[in-house]
Amino acid sequence: MDLQRLDSYQGGAGPDFHEHVLHKTILVGDSGVGKTSLLVQFDQGKFVPGSFSATVGIGFTNKVVTVDGVRVKLQIWDTAGQERFRSVTHAYYRDAQALLLLYDITNKSSFDNIRAWLTEIHEYAQRDVVIMLLGNKADVSTERVIRSEDGEMLAREYGVPFMETSAKTGMNVELAFLAIAKELKYRARRQADEPSFQIRDYVESQKKRPSCCSFL
Repeated sequence: MDLQRLDSYQGGAGPDFHEHVLHKTILVGDSGVGKTSLLVQFDQGKFVPGSFSATVGIGFTNKVVTVDGVRVKLQIWDTAGQERFRSVTHAYYRDAQALLLLYDITNKSSFDNIRAWLTEIHEYAQRDVVIMLLGNKADVSTERVIRSEDGEMLAREYGVPFMETSAKTGMNVELAFLAIAKELKYRARRQADEPSFQIRDYVESQKKRPSCCSFL
């Protein structure tokens, strides 16, 4: 099976890009929750309705973000949510530093399946992988079937940060990736006397603030 490389929205890779270590981040969740749209919104700052069919296998893009004056390179993998591609997805968990786990707030089954996704992640991913839970399609409020409180409760149960996002409007999209980048930067550069960076506290403090990340 051929892997789908998302060259149409490769971004942020400057001439010195390959001299730096990549931080591998993976988008996971049921098919149709908006993983590809979320990634395109983050990479290109736009939403193209109805333009994506289900991802086949694995695709990726590269992105450079600036965190506290430091360039952080993210290699972001967009995975297929269909069951028949699950074994392919498992192979990519093993060397991932971060996982963004998405459900669709208008689709109850995508939320109900989060526990199964978390079970897979804990089975196949590194023990210290950064996990963030995202309730996507928050702009479709009239069709909401999963309350924000339900997402928050599940996230607290598993000890992971949570926010709702909209790939269409861009709500919290940059914040989600910035929070991941800050955590990965902290882990890579932490000094012994530095206080611990708490990604959940950071997410909660930033949710209602304007977009705060910059791209190169």
